[in-house]
Parts: sequence; C-alpha cells; structure tokens
Amino acid sequence: MDKPEIFATWPAVYAVARKYVITVPVRKSTVMWVSVGGRCFYDDSNGILRSASLTHKMEVPAELLESARSYTVCWREVFDRKPYFAELGDVETFTLPFKPVTGNRINLYHIADAHNRVESPVRAGSWFGDDLDILVLNGDIPNHSGQLEYFNSIHEIAGRITKGGLPVIFSRGNHDTRGIYAENLPDHTPTDCGRSYYTVRLGCVWAIVMDCAEDKADDSDEYGHTICCHDFRLRETEFLRSVAADPEHEYAAPGVKHRLVIVHNPFSETHNPPFDIEQELYAEWCRILRETIRPELMLCGHTHGCYITMPGEKLDKKGEPCPVVCASRVTKDPEFFMGGAFTFEDGSVTVRFTDAEGNEQGTREIQI
Repeated sequence: MDKPEIFATWPAVYAVARKYVITVPVRKSTVMWVSVGGRCFYDDSNGILRSASLTHKMEVPAELLESARSYTVCWREVFDRKPYFAELGDVETFTLPFKPVTGNRINLYHIADAHNRVESPVRAGSWFGDDLDILVLNGDIPNHSGQLEYFNSIHEIAGRITKGGLPVIFSRGNHDTRGIYAENLPDHTPTDCGRSYYTVRLGCVWAIVMDCAEDKADDSDEYGHTICCHDFRLRETEFLRSVAADPEHEYAAPGVKHRLVIVHNPFSETHNPPFDIEQELYAEWCRILRETIRPELMLCGHTHGCYITMPGEKLDKKGEPCPVVCASRVTKDPEFFMGGAFTFEDGSVTVRFTDAEGNEQGTREIQI
C-alpha cells in the first residue's frame, strides 16, 4: 500500500496522556479530519478548518482508536480559500490499520539526536520489524528550529518506521528550542494542551515525558535573551508533584506493569560548566521520582552515547531513581546512527544498542 501523493510522508500517531494525536504532513494546502469508529475529529481552530499549515494534527480519544484499530484520513485540497465560496477539491480518503499495545512482552525502539538525519535512524529504528510496539523519538530529531522544514524529519522518521500504524512517543530536546520557529514547535508536534511534558499510558506501559528544555543558564549569551527555561522548569516541577500525588490514575493505575521516564537530557548526571545548571531542582526531580513513582528505567539521549548507568555508580550525581539508559550515538558520518532496542517482559528488560546496518553493538538484561 502506497501513501497518497499529497502526503509528505506517512501519518504518525503520537501518544499523549489518554489521547492520540494523528499527524499528517502534506505537500499542498488542504483541510483535513479523521474518521474513527464512526466519529469525525477535525484539524480546526475554534471551528475553522486549518489550511495554512502543512502539518495537520487531529486528536482522538485513546480508547476509541484502540477499540477501532483503524482510522481514515479525510481531506480536501484547497485551491482558493476566498472569504466567500472558497474553492476546494472533492473529499479524498485513506484508511490505515492501527495496532494498540497489548500483552506483557513489549518491544520499544528509542531514537534521539538524529539532527536532521532520516535514512540512518529509519534503518536503525526498523530493528524489530513487524514486532515493534512503541517508537520513542526523544529530542533533537531536527538539528534546530531555525528552519520550519526541519520539523519534517520528526514525522518522516516516525511515519516511515511505523507507517501510521503504531504509537509514537515524542519528547522535545534542547536543540529544538533554538531558532525563530522554536515557539511554533507545538503547532507541528504533539503536546498536552500546549505543554511539552505529560504522561502516557500504552497498554501495560506508563511513562512520564519530561523536558529539561535548554542545557545552559537562561542568561547565557548563546540565547540572546530569548528564553525563560528556569520558570518553565518550576512549572514542570509542580506538574511532577501533581502526578506523584495521583498514583491511582497514573503510575499505579490498574494494569500498569512498566513505569518509564522519557527525557532528552539525563538530568541525574552533573555535566561540566556551563551545562551544570539546576542542581537543586534536578535533585528534587530525582527525589520525587525515586520516592513515589519508582520508575523502572529512564530513557535519554543528549550525550551522543550508548550506555547504561545504575544508581550509585559514577555518573549518578543526584540520586538516580532507576537505571538510566542513554541510547543515541551519532558521528560525522550521516550514514551512521545507533539507537536502543528495548524488550520489556515480566521482571526484566533487555537493552540492545543497534546501528543502521542491523548490527548489535551491546546487550544487557536489567532486572526490574
């Protein structure tokens, strides 16, 4: 099955809280909606169908899509959006299957730090083939937000690996915060009511997506007085506390077997100056996670390395709440990329670092 020509890449289904954000990048101006289980969900702005953006986003209740196991993308090409009697094409449709996360054996692939690479991350992320259950895109997928078209790499990687049929979890990285279009990133990527931090529930897997934002202090000359990330992190801390205080609806809800932290920057480490920011705040994040949520793993990128650090080891500077797995390695060679293949089972997770050529560069089983 080929995708429609008007689609810039395959659709991607992003998981946010208890909804899915079906995202479809297009090549031409269109209005769009999706049909799921006999209901329609529109890409609109207060009742006005959106056509100015080439990225369409439709939010669907998770339980509805998981029950229907398919969705139909519907669109009309916009030829002339006049104030009166706009000229649009006929309704066209494209139906895709969707595989929700089920069972107790879960295969998850982790990609971060692609920095505009597409081909090598797609090859690496195809490690599990048809047995993949969840794809994680964990920050710095575009090189920066200085060019709007850089956002396309996010959806191209997600769409080409999943073909619109599997859930994807997206996390913002520090390079995503840089450039004139950084403030527009929420228009092109999934958020929870505009927030880049949220929780996700996929079958027996519960995850909290955290966002460290920039990796240097707000007053760094590099940012030219364009960020207020410290205040952003204070708001995120309150969110983390609210999640920790609601176990029965979050990490201890019925059926939850695996609890993950997904965050681009491994904040439990202490980086060298000028990256050694928010020591007390990040230590508080570790404490809250360690004493209440008790995650099994923290999945990270940012360091451009593939390694595992256990609580109490050399890199644990703030009281790690769990093992931390950094799973993204890139070099100057655009054909090289290494990510992380995770298989969760009752009582253990197997971590493999795999490259774009299908080579396995290291394996470790962690008891959880």
